[in-house]
Amino acid sequence: MARHSRAGWRTPLIVIGVVALGVAGIAGLRLVPDAPLAAADDEPSDQQSRWRQPASTLTVGPSESPTPEPDPTLSPLAIAPTTVRLDGIDGWWSWAMLDQRTGEIHGSANLAETSTTASLIKAWIAADYLRTSAEAGRSPSDFRMRQLEIMIRDSDNQVAEELWQEIGRTAATERMIRICGLTDSRSSTENRWSTTRLSPRDVARIGACIVDGRAAGAEWTDWLLTEMRSVRSPGDFGVIEAFPTDDADGIAIKNGWVIRDDEQEWHVNCLAIGDGWTIGVMTRFPADRPFTYGGQICRAVTEQLRAAMTASVGH
Repeated sequence: MARHSRAGWRTPLIVIGVVALGVAGIAGLRLVPDAPLAAADDEPSDQQSRWRQPASTLTVGPSESPTPEPDPTLSPLAIAPTTVRLDGIDGWWSWAMLDQRTGEIHGSANLAETSTTASLIKAWIAADYLRTSAEAGRSPSDFRMRQLEIMIRDSDNQVAEELWQEIGRTAATERMIRICGLTDSRSSTENRWSTTRLSPRDVARIGACIVDGRAAGAEWTDWLLTEMRSVRSPGDFGVIEAFPTDDADGIAIKNGWVIRDDEQEWHVNCLAIGDGWTIGVMTRFPADRPFTYGGQICRAVTEQLRAAMTASVGH
């Protein structure tokens, strides 16, 4: 199923006055993360969802990681590992990509550093619920399947909280670490799904864990990937924006975005699963910027990985 409202997100916009509007509009977004009855804690207002700035505002800068030589025995993917260089970033950022064919992981020098996931973790919540249900011989009701759909496509927090309680909260995180072979991540000290800590390297591993069936199990993997390919605005940003629309529609994603009031920072993260590859990008930056700033970083990282693929094929 094609994503909705993609064209509106790709339209270049005039950015004069964005910072002032961001300060004025940010207060309405500072909801308590994971509150069961709150509106989505990582869902921006309509005005903020229009604050898309071009990725060209992120300029080339110092090297983050070495560029490996391509393996001539493998067909090229849509992306290739390379040195990712971004200048002028206001905050922290990190990235990793995983080659599903070889299991190799490439990324920034800080690819093992962790940050809170926000709604990115909902992909695991859905997978863990579906797999454990199948293992127990239970078939989710139509109502529950509809809940799972809106949790993935629309990032519904109330459903996430209900399922988080049902799958055992931090016990589900421990299963994720074990099943997906994570090395850097840990459960939330507050026992909340939104504050689970992952590294970009482990985000990429979760993507591989989903696509190869370990996460959701044989019965539900295709269903989950279909839902992740159907994520709707405002959650369809970041990595997929680096691809033509036809290609982007085949990429499964789950993004997370939330303001941490105690830090006065946005935490914006991107998970993407493509044909033979997965990407994890994590960012933190000041709360007076629009959340789309994190999406710009995810997109800019991916654009450089795509450019590296083009260059390697050209050689």
